[in-house]
Amino acid sequence: MNTRGRVPFDRVRSLCLALGAIGIALSACSAPPAQEPLADALHRADSTVQAAVDGGLVPGAVLLIAHDGETLREKAYGFASLNDFNGRRLESPELMTTEHVFDLASLTKVVATTFAVMLLVDRNDVGLDVPVSQYLPDFSGTHRDSVTVRHLLLHTGGLAPWKPVYYHASDANSAREFVVSQPLDYAVGRERHYSDLGFMLLGYIVEEVSGRRPDVFLTDELYEPLGLESTAFLPRSRELGPYAATSHGNPFERRMVADDNFGYVCEEDPESFTGWRQYTLVGEVNDGNAHHAHQGVAGHAGLFSTARDLKILLDLLLNDGSSGNRQFIATEIVDEFLTPGESGNGLGWAISKRVLGIEGLPPGSFGHTGFTGTYALALPEDRISIVMLTNRQNLGVGLDTRYNDVNPLRREVARHIVDGLKESQSD
Repeated sequence: MNTRGRVPFDRVRSLCLALGAIGIALSACSAPPAQEPLADALHRADSTVQAAVDGGLVPGAVLLIAHDGETLREKAYGFASLNDFNGRRLESPELMTTEHVFDLASLTKVVATTFAVMLLVDRNDVGLDVPVSQYLPDFSGTHRDSVTVRHLLLHTGGLAPWKPVYYHASDANSAREFVVSQPLDYAVGRERHYSDLGFMLLGYIVEEVSGRRPDVFLTDELYEPLGLESTAFLPRSRELGPYAATSHGNPFERRMVADDNFGYVCEEDPESFTGWRQYTLVGEVNDGNAHHAHQGVAGHAGLFSTARDLKILLDLLLNDGSSGNRQFIATEIVDEFLTPGESGNGLGWAISKRVLGIEGLPPGSFGHTGFTGTYALALPEDRISIVMLTNRQNLGVGLDTRYNDVNPLRREVARHIVDGLKESQSD
């Protein structure tokens, strides 16, 4: 019998003792409160995020930590909008709240596109080991016939990590024509090469099979039925908000195109694109390929949400695909997506310790990051979910045209919770 996400009694008991000490009532707990290592861990995580804001690493953040569906900590820090387009401090910076909506960047890959594929697999409309060319006939020839849906989810489809699609397309139809025509850069199924292009293809598959644009499909079939109030592509068209501001134009992406030493070799003439944005992005997707080439709706980026809504989506996975009285996704499909494959990762979700970058995580932990400074992590063995959303880009870039690195921050927050869990189990 599969036991992913099912917690042994002694582990439940130790968690109950720790949670009872901070006033969380759990029906499974019968022992009186003892030590409070998890309460201490929550305090350390809280202090770590506050220090990051106070120290100028990020303008603001929202942290949410939950256990078994119950929120233990939900807190906003700093500012939702701090600097203007020229890098000057705003006269009246906007305070961050837990209601602020964030550009999720690559979290879109898992909380939008991967969920959409799961729903279609559950309905037998998509097969994980079916060639992509069966759904997208133009994606064929020169070894591309061997690329399957599973390969795309695992980032082993051999596609380039990134290309400036907006140099070749100005709408979703021409973007699709360009992406499906791209040759493979790597052998299929051998190595993991994280690819935005692969998830663009998955977005096209969702649209082709469902007959609906991915944002419409997900809103109809998942987000609205789950009661999500602040999760959407093109959030301004749905009058969501308030928003955490992100970048001032796209200086980082502009250098990706212009400087071959910046990590990507582009054949495009940097001066041939004149659509660079010259304003601070608020409620508008930061990713250039999502914005310029896909009008805000793409398989790799474009979703906006709050920490509270993301917790509900993580709960759906922690509860084996069910929410309330409804089974949205069959348990066996959730298991398959969250079971490590040959690369050590799940389908869509990162699982390997090398990719997650956090030592000591319990087996089965899964998560993902987003370029704008977003992060989601779930620990099924302990039924813990962690969501940390930052607006790191609103500070602007440094002299090296890079944004502040928040990976050490997310790792430290996660380590505090993991250490607290270990301490609770040793009591």
